[in-house]
Amino acid sequence: MRAAPTMAPDDLGRRVLAHLRPGRDGWLTASLTIVLVAVALGVSALLLTLTGASPSASLSAIWTGSLANTTGWTTTLLNAAPLLLVAVGAAICASAGTFNIGQEGQVLIGGLFGAWVGLRLALPGPMLVVVVMAAAAVGGGLWAALSALMYRFRGVNVVVSTLLMTFLAIQLVTFAVSTPWLQESAQGSSGIADAQSNPLPADALLGGLGQYPSMQLNAGLFLALVAAVGVALVLSRSRWGFRVRMVGLNPLTAKHTGVRVAALGGFTLALSGAFAGLAGGLLLASPVSPNRLQAGLSDNVGWDGLLVALVARNRPLIAIPVSFGFAVLRAGGDFLSATGVPYYLVDIVKALLVLAFVAPPLLVGLLRGRRGATPPTPFPLPAVPTKMKAAV
Repeated sequence: MRAAPTMAPDDLGRRVLAHLRPGRDGWLTASLTIVLVAVALGVSALLLTLTGASPSASLSAIWTGSLANTTGWTTTLLNAAPLLLVAVGAAICASAGTFNIGQEGQVLIGGLFGAWVGLRLALPGPMLVVVVMAAAAVGGGLWAALSALMYRFRGVNVVVSTLLMTFLAIQLVTFAVSTPWLQESAQGSSGIADAQSNPLPADALLGGLGQYPSMQLNAGLFLALVAAVGVALVLSRSRWGFRVRMVGLNPLTAKHTGVRVAALGGFTLALSGAFAGLAGGLLLASPVSPNRLQAGLSDNVGWDGLLVALVARNRPLIAIPVSFGFAVLRAGGDFLSATGVPYYLVDIVKALLVLAFVAPPLLVGLLRGRRGATPPTPFPLPAVPTKMKAAV
């Protein structure tokens, strides 16, 4: 009988994450990043021109929809909070050498758990919103933990299982909002009944400073910022964070030093899912969302949050400005699509920018590998007398 594998970082994810770590050639990486970003922006402008749109008008539309007024700023900050939470969770998982790409499904399951608790429990005051957020985090964590168990007992690759679990989550949420558990049919603009849950009660919604559509700082943004700073400190300053980074760099060495690699790897994967589930809770209880569970609740937040983590090189603090940049594209892209420009062009721009930020370390590593293919002849070592060898 084949022995069950431990929850060590899988080979595929570990190879990908190793290439994304910044190398020693910092100036070369930075120069390549600047060049590739310029190329990505040029290609984006060319695509806009080929589709009949004006690059300058499109840039103005993105600015108007995201940063030109208080309404745009509010929308941008509301988009940034769940993206940052997903990216922080991905950074935790990546530090342990595991590549979780199922955040989109974990966001949906978090929303499912949060909606069920918010509609079933009658708690006074702010206790309900706290329980909804906690349930969303638990739901996302349990969904990611299933992938950890599949790897532990059946050897299923984590990258593959987390991806496939996303499609299962979509079907599960679609079924849940079509049953008496949560379901309420509403007539959509297309004339087809869109399945969705009942609206959450007022006590289950997140508060904030200010009033939409004026400038509003939502509580979810503060939660995401605290999570990013806290995770960065834990990973860099705590004993637990040192163990996580040790597992990610060399699981065999970590095992020999007494670290329980299987338990720690599985826990970081579940913790990554918990942050994604919490992002789903934010989307559900956001003051500008329908506050109903829908099959399209995640709206690619899981995928975009994973891209934020990749661009930030899995560093929680760097993920803060990166998530804001992606939020600008999301908020401005909605306004741009209203002017007649296809929204998929915004997705293409995001993909090009991600490649521009992720490719330089890979190229530098490839260049360094070619240089090291023919190592220089070492200098001859001086002969050591036999007596000195014995003394040593």
